[in-house]
Amino acid sequence: MNQPAHHPKVIHEDNHIIVIDKPPLLATMGAQAGEPSLVKWTKAWLKHKYNKPGNVYLGVVSRLDAFTCGLVVLAKTSKAAARLTRQFQNGEPQKTYTAILETRPKKRSGRLMDWIRKDDSLRRMVICDAGDEGARKAELTYQVLGFAGPLALVEVDLLTGRKHQIRVQFASRNRPILGDRKYSAKNQFPEGIALHSSGLVLEHPVRREEMSFRIEPPRYWKMERFAGK
Repeated sequence: MNQPAHHPKVIHEDNHIIVIDKPPLLATMGAQAGEPSLVKWTKAWLKHKYNKPGNVYLGVVSRLDAFTCGLVVLAKTSKAAARLTRQFQNGEPQKTYTAILETRPKKRSGRLMDWIRKDDSLRRMVICDAGDEGARKAELTYQVLGFAGPLALVEVDLLTGRKHQIRVQFASRNRPILGDRKYSAKNQFPEGIALHSSGLVLEHPVRREEMSFRIEPPRYWKMERFAGK
């Protein structure tokens, strides 16, 4: 995987959480020694900002695929991490994504519901039957925002939060995300894949107030650039 071309950006920070705009081609965590990750970058940013001599605590409460860009929330305290983890496990946060599909959907809006599981031999998620071992329900709604040639810009609201859910659900309907070769896309994308975590609504883990974040996709997301490919 190539190195990220852009640095993360801090969208919000308080005593308990930090919200980052993650660039594509950067793993949230788990990178090998010497390789960058969002957690490593954020720890270094906090250490520099507050001139901390020791280690910096940072709790990962949800992850974003390395090839996907956009909003990620991290916890700065163990209490915040525990409470946010429960929120995400219970499916409470509202997560919105923006994506470019290689082929236009048949409908301008819709609801997709499937059962998906991990296929270790293929090293990816696959559509399966409800009774299959490891099957988990995956559900989302989408709305088309615009077209350019065969491409479609869509906004997706996740109703469940499964691994690679958006990627596999659209690909299974012959509407892969632009650049997503893992899930049958035919064309490349400049950085990562055309999938962006654009909206996040959650409850602050300490103040218990609703917090809403929204960011636009990167500037190079111009469908007209890729419509003729």
